[in-house]
Amino acid sequence: MKMRKIAAVVALVALVAAMGFAYFTFSEKPVEGEKYVKIEVVMADESSSVYETYTDGEYLIDAMNSAEGLTFEGEEGPYGMSVSHINEVRADYTLDGAYWAFYKGDEYCSYGVSEQPIADGDSFRIVYTPAQ
Repeated sequence: MKMRKIAAVVALVALVAAMGFAYFTFSEKPVEGEKYVKIEVVMADESSSVYETYTDGEYLIDAMNSAEGLTFEGEEGPYGMSVSHINEVRADYTLDGAYWAFYKGDEYCSYGVSEQPIADGDSFRIVYTPAQ
């Protein structure tokens, strides 16, 4: 019985190590150097604005900071910045269930803005998403 517990613990440790290796090997990595990034902001009424910027930053928040005319606010949390305002429009899930959804191309972003890596030529959409 004791050997089974030891074997189970060893198998669990091996599984966690393999998952960590896979995450660090296959997850998106930030790219150094200047990058061109396009950011489209889609409001509740489906009107949109496009911001094009060049940045030496490595994450989406860096591109957002360098995009002329794009403003945003939020709070730092355990998963990075939680964006509540884009261009002075508030989307607050705790108030009415609305939020700002972030997309890289057509894919929902896997990371928050302060952890979402960017590469030259990336295109992002920030979409006001009302409560369902």
